[in-house]
Amino acid sequence: MDRYIASQLIGPFLFGVGSFSSVGISIGTVFDLIRRVAERGLPLEIAAEVFLLKLPDFIVLAFPMSVLLATLMTYSRLSGDSEIVALRSCGVGVYRLVLPAVFMSLLVTGITFTFNELVVPAANYRAATTLERALGREKPPFKQRNIIHTEYDKVRQENGDRVTVMKRLFYAEQFDGKRMKGLTILDRSQEPLNQIVSAESATWNFAENSWDFFNGTIYLIAPDGSYRNIVRFEHQELQLPRTPLDLASRSRDYGEMSIAQAKERLAIISQGGDEDEIRELAVRIQQKYALPFVCVVFGLVGSTLGISPRRASKATSFGLSIIIIFGYYLLAFIMNAFGQADLLSPFLAGWLPIAIGLGVGTILLVRASR
Repeated sequence: MDRYIASQLIGPFLFGVGSFSSVGISIGTVFDLIRRVAERGLPLEIAAEVFLLKLPDFIVLAFPMSVLLATLMTYSRLSGDSEIVALRSCGVGVYRLVLPAVFMSLLVTGITFTFNELVVPAANYRAATTLERALGREKPPFKQRNIIHTEYDKVRQENGDRVTVMKRLFYAEQFDGKRMKGLTILDRSQEPLNQIVSAESATWNFAENSWDFFNGTIYLIAPDGSYRNIVRFEHQELQLPRTPLDLASRSRDYGEMSIAQAKERLAIISQGGDEDEIRELAVRIQQKYALPFVCVVFGLVGSTLGISPRRASKATSFGLSIIIIFGYYLLAFIMNAFGQADLLSPFLAGWLPIAIGLGVGTILLVRASR
């Protein structure tokens, strides 16, 4: 029975992967590439390479949808041909009948996670750089101007409340990949004195894990705002974090980062004070974890709906799949917005749609077994 149901699931699943990924890449990539070929003179071989590099991203998105379509079509056909009735008359329960679909969805979950971590980020990044190079808009691997990094700290006030205040402001006017130029640093980390560092240039000293500043001035400012001391220097080593150097490196988009790379980026920006960017990236990381498990949700829901005693054509199953997919991703979009608005924690924003989907699938399964 398991081999039979599994063999029936494979065909619709492959059909769904081809259909959904074709529609997705046509809307998301092909039309844009055609416009660039016609208007910007993009070479056809480059357009074909970018197309192939973007394909894994849309295939991964098609995996959960294909699981839903395959389970709906397969179990609807088995139910319509009275094969479900025959199996149940032999003592096979509903829970046992949906087990092959659950195992298949778990297998696709593992494949989706592997693709999403090992293939998709690298392919998306290469597609972006290839397109930039072909159009003559290749970006350097670092930010060239206006590197700004702000550090914040929690301090306790006299009434016991903890408030966020600026600890350090780092600004560099230019960066050539090795040396930053035109630097101004406002350092409020050493109470009660504040210091302002102005330097012509600075480089990161990897051996000493510190910054080497050249041709500058350090202004020490007393709490009353007066200058306590002024120190001019040709070379000065300062123990400041290397975060500005990390921020100056070119950051990848969310779709171009694996979970490990996204966590590294989160650790860097967490040292600053951009709470919106921190929350957004934290939510995206949880969504990267949760995305493959959509296959389990769709496998459970699709098999449970398909097993009900009714006749449904392939067109009906396809239409029902579209409705379920739209409803689920609308819910995921709303949870994502709540997470970025700090109404939900990043964990809940990423995993709550999965929990709701599994809950709905479980309820449908229990009702179908009665």
